[in-house]
Amino acid sequence: MLQISNVYKTFNKGTINEKKALNGINLTLNDGDFVTIIGGNGAGKSTMLNMIAGVYPIDAGKITIEDIVATKDGNENSVEVNISRMPEHARAKYLGRVFQDPMKGTAAGMEIQENLALAYRRGASRGLKWGISKEEKEFYRDKLKILGLGLEERMTSKVGLLSGGQRQALTLLMATLKKPRLLMLDEHTAALDPKTAKTVLDLTEKIIEENHLTALMVTHNMKDAIRLGNRLIMMHEGRIIYDVSGEEKKNLKVSDLLAKFEEASGGEFANDRMMLA
Repeated sequence: MLQISNVYKTFNKGTINEKKALNGINLTLNDGDFVTIIGGNGAGKSTMLNMIAGVYPIDAGKITIEDIVATKDGNENSVEVNISRMPEHARAKYLGRVFQDPMKGTAAGMEIQENLALAYRRGASRGLKWGISKEEKEFYRDKLKILGLGLEERMTSKVGLLSGGQRQALTLLMATLKKPRLLMLDEHTAALDPKTAKTVLDLTEKIIEENHLTALMVTHNMKDAIRLGNRLIMMHEGRIIYDVSGEEKKNLKVSDLLAKFEEASGGEFANDRMMLA
């Protein structure tokens, strides 16, 4: 589904603030993989997601994503798309993303249904037709019911009136409305209180499972990293230093992850939020 091959990224090259963010990173995701990502401060977790999304250009390497295209005879073929140099907006049709800040994924001054319409039309050609059809509204209403937050009864409310948790749940729905080839979650519950964070995480797990999505989730909570998904990777200094899946992942403990980090990196784990979590 996703192939990252020998990707490098250095910020502020040649200056006193030079920072090697990705150092020859390699990662392969299979269809349906739900991968949790942990690592110390500055390990390159968010940078990797930004490279996939096209927020910054990569210095070297290659990123490809699998796409499904219709053939002339009505069948479907799997094709590999090289997105390494593709602009950010052109990658939008392949990717869904939820950010740490609940304010980033929605337009506060627009209605809930208008936000959903924007997400549903992402990557599609736009015409001059105005408004949202009756059929669309029913479709959005049904999708909002999945969240269990009563937002289906508030479709004309401005998104800016919602709580942080409601906005993040809505962003999650928007990111998965068109079933992206890859869903990226960048510490998407870190800004929420524990109860709301659990609600959004439960919704995340449900949506990924029911839609058979391929997902990358950066988290600062090691217990969540162990509990969720079928695979866990640990990053350090722009590299993946640990990659575990299956029964081995299920049997992990937080102490195992700390020991693995110290073994692989030669130092103590340094991430205050993770230690507190």
